[in-house]
Order: sequence, then structure tokens, then C-alpha cells
Amino acid sequence: MTILRSLLFIPGNKSNMLDKAMGFDPDVYVPDMEDSVPESEKKNARKVIASHLRKLKAVGPLVIPRVNSLQSGWIEEDLLSVVGPFIDGISIGKIRTAQDIHEISDLITELESKQQMAAGGVRLIPWIETAQAVVHCHEICTASPRIVAVAFGAEDFTHDMGIERLGDESESELAFARNTLCITARAAAILALDTPYFRFKDEAGLKRNVAAAKRCGFKGKFAIHPAQVAPINRAFSPTKADVEYARRVVAAFEEAERSGRGSTSLEGNVIDVPVAKRARAVLELAGTMSKSNAG
Repeated sequence: MTILRSLLFIPGNKSNMLDKAMGFDPDVYVPDMEDSVPESEKKNARKVIASHLRKLKAVGPLVIPRVNSLQSGWIEEDLLSVVGPFIDGISIGKIRTAQDIHEISDLITELESKQQMAAGGVRLIPWIETAQAVVHCHEICTASPRIVAVAFGAEDFTHDMGIERLGDESESELAFARNTLCITARAAAILALDTPYFRFKDEAGLKRNVAAAKRCGFKGKFAIHPAQVAPINRAFSPTKADVEYARRVVAAFEEAERSGRGSTSLEGNVIDVPVAKRARAVLELAGTMSKSNAG
């Protein structure tokens, strides 16, 4: 579960939308029981999602439903409806502290046991979307080996802070929280996933938004419309030019090492240890994606 570029939200109470989503190729299907489902439809969403899990899993992408928060009063029923052999993980919003993760993990462990599943096999993607969660980000990210990624929720964060989400390209009102999440995720050896881009008809804006997210350190992004999947996948994948340049960087550096030097140059740029490490990371990522596509 190291490749989580695009994670497609699908309203869990919409059977037709779950069916349609199977024609698209995100890295992760996220059948949603939380914000995209009105309160009156929560029970229906559980039934609809449960009936689609086998089919979603058969398509190929990972299946990671999003359940309602620990505070909602619905989480136990949500988990009961989806924890089983056809999901890879659970996404859960409104996480406040590490204690929330412990409680959720205990609930999942109990269900894994009832389903005769290996303990710990269901992974977690918690959402950081309040000031309290940002303050406790490191404790949350390291609270359980189930956690493979952490997601940033901009809409709930700005609501919690009582500030306006400007929606401009700089997103300066989100800068501290987003940087904190990315740095903390990296320190915890998990992935940082970015908040959805809600202007789903604005592909140019999406591309700029994803580029900014990559510069911050995010490794993937949630999509709210199938049309966003391909641009997100492209943005978080090394291009052929990226891979070719990385190969040349590694070759140049290795030649320098054989000559007893710790650095060299390529096209007017200094190539030293950190630059070579970045290039090798690009090649490793490209190789992992290639194997994933082949599988």
C-alpha cells in the first residue's frame, strides 16, 4: 500500500455511482459513509456499500471505505457493515488524539477476530482536520501500525479555526497545518494525502493545486469526481523525462564515486549525495508503479 496517488470518494448511498466508479482507475476506491451521505441515508449507505464491496475489490484498486467519526455514534455499525475480506483499510475523519486511534483499532481488532482475519490486516487512514488534531499530529501518526497514511481535511479545518477558506492558489491560510502534516507523516514513515479540490470542472486549477501539494510533500490526493483521477495520477507519477534524468544523475554520481569524488555536475547542476538520493527515490517509485501496473 505504498502507492496512494488518487483516492476516489463515492457517495455510499448511491448504488449507480458505485457501479459507475468501477469504470475508472484510481489507486483507491473510497465508498463514503460520512460527509457525502445525509443523516437520513446513513443506514442505507451501509447496506449499499456492503453489497458492492466484493465487486469493487474484484476491479483491482484498493478498497478503503470512509466511516463516520468516533464521536458520531455511528462508527460501530459502520465498521460492522464493511470490515471483512473485501476491504484493505478504513478511512476515518475527525480524529482528535492518539486515544481515538487506539479505540478505533480495538473495534477493528474485535471484528477481525469475528471474521477470522489476521489481526492488524485492516489499515487506517485518519483525517487531520481540527486544530486539536494538528497539535497532536505526531502522536496520531504513530499511534498504531495500522496507519499507512494520514489525510488533511481543509474544509473542516478552516471551519474549526473559524477562518475563511480563500481558495486561491497560495492557500496561505492552510500553510502551517499542511506543512505540519507532511513533515509529521514523513517522520512517521507514512504517506501524506491532500484534501480534495472541489472545483471539479476546473482541470487547470486542479493541476496547479496538485503541483502545490507535491511541493509541500503530499504523495496523493482525494478526488471527488472520476474526471479528477487521471490528472491526479499523472501529477503524482514520475514522467519518462523524470526517470531518464534520474538515471543520468545516478550514473554521473556513481562515476564520480568510482573516481574518488563525492560530487560532480550534470547540465550545469551540482550532483552530490542528497541529489543522488532523490534520483534513486524517483527510480524506486517508478519501479514500484511499474510492478503495480503489471500486477
